[in-house]
Amino acid sequence: MEYWWNLLNVLIFWELTQVPLCYCLVRHKLPVLWIMPVSGDPARGNITAEVLPAVELALSHLSEQPSPLGNYELQFHLTDSECDNGKALKAFFDTIFNGPKPIMIFGGVCSSVTSILAQSLEGFNLVQLSFAVTAPSLANKRRFPNFFRTVPSDSAVNVALVRFLRQYGWSRVGTLTQREQKFTEVQRDLSRHLEVANIQLAEAESFSEVPCDCVKKLKDNDVRIVIAHFDVSLAAKVFCCVYNLSMYGQKYQWILPDWTQGWWTNTDSTNCTAKDILTAIEGSISAEIETLSSRHIRGISGRTPQEYEKEYDERRWLQGLAASKLHGFAYDGTWVIAKVLTRVMETVRYREKYSIHRNFTVTDQEVGQMILEAMDNINFFGVTGHIMFQKGERIASVKFAQYQDGKAVDIEKYSAITDELEFISPIRFQRDKPTKDRTHVYPQRKRISILLYGVVAFLTFLGIFTACSLLVFSVKHHNHWAISMSRPFMNTLIILGALLSYSSIFFIGLDGSYVSDRVFEVSCSVQISCLSIGCTASFGPMFVKTWKIHSFFKNHSMEKKLPQTTKDYGLVLLVMLLLLIDLSLLICLQILDPLRRTVKEYRKEADPHGQDFLIQPFSERCENTYMGFWMAAFYVYKGILLLSTCFLAWTTRHMNIPAINDSRGIRFSVFVSVPVILVGTCASMLWQDQPNVQFCIVTLVIITCCCSTLCMVFLPKIIIIRMGPDPGFLSRRFHLTQWHSELQKESGQDNDVRNILEQDDTGASDFVTDVTQNISLSLDIENLHLTQHINELDSELEDLTRQLNELSPAVMENVIIRSFVHKAVKEKCLTLPESSKCNRNLLEDINSPEHIQRRLSLQLPILHLAYLPSIGGVDSSPLNSPSDSPQRTLMPRTYGVLVTGL
Repeated sequence: MEYWWNLLNVLIFWELTQVPLCYCLVRHKLPVLWIMPVSGDPARGNITAEVLPAVELALSHLSEQPSPLGNYELQFHLTDSECDNGKALKAFFDTIFNGPKPIMIFGGVCSSVTSILAQSLEGFNLVQLSFAVTAPSLANKRRFPNFFRTVPSDSAVNVALVRFLRQYGWSRVGTLTQREQKFTEVQRDLSRHLEVANIQLAEAESFSEVPCDCVKKLKDNDVRIVIAHFDVSLAAKVFCCVYNLSMYGQKYQWILPDWTQGWWTNTDSTNCTAKDILTAIEGSISAEIETLSSRHIRGISGRTPQEYEKEYDERRWLQGLAASKLHGFAYDGTWVIAKVLTRVMETVRYREKYSIHRNFTVTDQEVGQMILEAMDNINFFGVTGHIMFQKGERIASVKFAQYQDGKAVDIEKYSAITDELEFISPIRFQRDKPTKDRTHVYPQRKRISILLYGVVAFLTFLGIFTACSLLVFSVKHHNHWAISMSRPFMNTLIILGALLSYSSIFFIGLDGSYVSDRVFEVSCSVQISCLSIGCTASFGPMFVKTWKIHSFFKNHSMEKKLPQTTKDYGLVLLVMLLLLIDLSLLICLQILDPLRRTVKEYRKEADPHGQDFLIQPFSERCENTYMGFWMAAFYVYKGILLLSTCFLAWTTRHMNIPAINDSRGIRFSVFVSVPVILVGTCASMLWQDQPNVQFCIVTLVIITCCCSTLCMVFLPKIIIIRMGPDPGFLSRRFHLTQWHSELQKESGQDNDVRNILEQDDTGASDFVTDVTQNISLSLDIENLHLTQHINELDSELEDLTRQLNELSPAVMENVIIRSFVHKAVKEKCLTLPESSKCNRNLLEDINSPEHIQRRLSLQLPILHLAYLPSIGGVDSSPLNSPSDSPQRTLMPRTYGVLVTGL
C-alpha cells in the first residue's frame, strides 16, 4: 500500500506541474524532462517519492523569488525509466519527438540508464543534471560532455581521503574492495590519487562473498591502515573476520563508507556476536559526502540548511514518506536548473529585443551552448553547501566520523574548495598516539664493540712494536754468525710480512659507524692487500728455507750439496715470484672488480622492550660482483703455499744444516700457523652473522701466526747472542751419541765418571759436556801431564772461534772439523780422574789425521748442529738418569757442523 500511495503522490505532482496554480499563469514555462524510476522496483521507486517533497519545496521557494527568477516556472515532465535501458531510451525519444521539447533533463538514478542517455545528449543539444547518480565513470567529460550532477561522485571522497591520510602521516595503506562495479571504480580512482600523493598502496584485496582470506592477506603484509569499499550487507562478515584475526585496536585503523547504524546487530551469517563486531569496529573512521551543510548560513533561498530540513521533514511526515539522503541534492538541483535557464532565457530575450536582424531566433545548438556555459558559472550557497562545478563534477565537502563507544561522532570536515580539513571534535586513538601505518623497522648496525676493538688494537700495537724491535735487533747484529748464517734478507721479509699482517687488523675492525662509505671502500682494498702480501712475505721465506733443507738432504752426498748452500739468488727470486703473483691478483681485483661496501640484512627482531616496532640488524661488508671467484683464487694460491710449506717442514723435521740454523724454529712455526689458519678461516665463515665473533677469530689467527713465527724464528738467536747457549736447552736438542759410542768402543772402558765444571779465565759463559761413561779406572795418572797440551789446543780453538763471524758458511766447515778434533781429545782425556793415567798413545792416535778422516767417513749421514768447545775447562754433570741412557751427549759451546758417518 505504501508503494502505491507514493506512486499516487508522484502522479499528482506530475499533474500539478502540467496545470499551474493561479499565480503561475503569468510566468513563462520552462519545460524540463524529469527521468526517474516511478514504477517497477518498489525500493527504487521510493527514491522518487522521497525526494518529491524537496522538489516541491524548491518550486515553492522559487515562486516567491523576485524577478528574474520569479518570471519563470519550471515545468517538470516526469518519465518513468524503470531503470531499464530500453524503456528509458524509448521514453526519452517519445518525449523529444512528441513534445513538449525539453530545454534540460533532470534526474537519473540508475547508472546504466543515465550513462546511455548522457552519451546521446550532445546530439540533441541538451544538458542533463542529476542529483542521485554517483558512479565515477560518469565523470569522463570526453564521453559525457553535457552531463552534470549536484551530488558528488563516489570518487570525490578519495581526494578528501588522501588529504586525511597526509594529515596523520600515513604513507602506506591497503584496500579491501567488494567485487562490484561501483566499488571497483572507486578503488581504481583511489589508487591513482594515492600514486599522485606518493602514498604506497601496499596491498589491494578484493572479495565477493568470503572476505576472511583477503583480511588475512592484509595482516600478513603488515597493512595497518585499511580503506574499505563494500556494501553494508557484508559489513558484519568483514568485521567478524577482523575480530577473529585481531586486526583492531591500537595497531590498526579502518576507514569505511558511511552506513546507517545498527547493521552490526545482523550477525546471523557470522560466528560472532554483536558485541564482538562492536569491539572490532570501535575506533574505525567513516568518510561520506556531506548531504546537508552544517553551516548556519542563509543560502540562495533565504533559508539556512537547518530551516530547510525542518520544512522538508514536515512535508514528508504529512505524506508518510521516509527521508532520503539525496533530498538536499534534489532541492539544490532544482535551484541550479532555475538559475541556469533564467540566465539563458534572459540572454535570449535580450538578443531578440536588441538584435539588428528582424525575426531573430536562437537555434537549439546556441541554447545548448549557452546552458553549458551557464552551468560552468554556477556559484551559490545551497542547503548542501557551496554549489560549484569543475569539469561537470560537484565540488563537495566530505565529513569524517569516528565510531566511539558504538556511535558515529563527527571529527573533521574536508572542503574541496579550500583543500583544508576543518576540526570538529577530537579523534580518539589508543595510547593518545596515531596508529602507525606500518610496523616500523629501525636499522641497527652490527658493529664491532669499541672495547673489543681497543683490546685488539693494543695487542696489535704490542705485536708491531715487537716486530720492529726484532727488525732493529737483526740489523744491529747482522754480522753475528747466528744472524748471517740464517739468511738475513729472508728474516727481514718475515718481519715485514708480520708488520703488514698486523696492520690489516686496524682496517678489518672499521665500519660505517667510524668512517664514511668512501673511506670504508678504501679500507676494504687496503686490508686485503696488507693481509695477502703479509701472508706471502712471511710464509714465502719459510717455504724456500724448508725447501732448501729438503733439497739439501735429498742426496746423501754432502760434497754435491755443500757448495749450493751459499747460493741465495734462486731463493730470493722464488720469494719475489710469490710476491709478484700476489700483486698481480690484487691489481686485477682492483681494476676488473673492485671491492665495494655492501650491506647484509639479517632476520628482523622484535623490540626487547615490547614496543610496536622491529629491529633490522645489518652489517657492512667488503664484496664485489664475482666475490666467490676471487676468494677461490686467493684461497687456492695461499692454500698451496701453506700446505706445501707444511709438507716440506714435516719431511725435514729431523734435518738441520748450519746455513739455515733456524730450521727447527721455522718448522715449529709452520706446524702452529697452518692449522690455526685453516681452522680460523672455516670458523670465520661460520660466524659471518656475528661481527664481534668473526673479528675475534680473524684477529686471533693473525696475531697467533705472527707472534709464533717471530718468536720461534728470532728468540733462539736472541738467546745465543745475548746469553750464549744454555746447556740444558742444548742437550735436549742436539745429541752426538754415535760419535760418543765410537770413543767408548776404542777406549774399552765401562766405568762411570763424573762431569767436571770449570770456568774459563776470560769470563765466557758456562757450558756442559757429556762425558764418557764406564771409562776404566786403570788409566794412568799421566792424564795430568796431558792437561797442559789440551790447554794449548783450547787456546788455538779460541782464536779460531773469534774468526767465525768473518767466515762464510762454506769456509766454516773446515774450521768446524778441526775444532771437533780438539773436542774429541778433550772429551777423552780431561774427564779422567786425577788418580788415573792417560794413555799417551791414545792421545796421539786421536790427534792423527788418519784417525780424523776415518771418523768422518764412518759416522752418520746426517748433519747435526753441534756445539764445540771454544775455551778450556770442562764440567761433567749427569743430564739424564742412568736408566734413561747409558750414554751422554757432547755439549760444547761453539756452533759448528759435526759430520758423522755410518
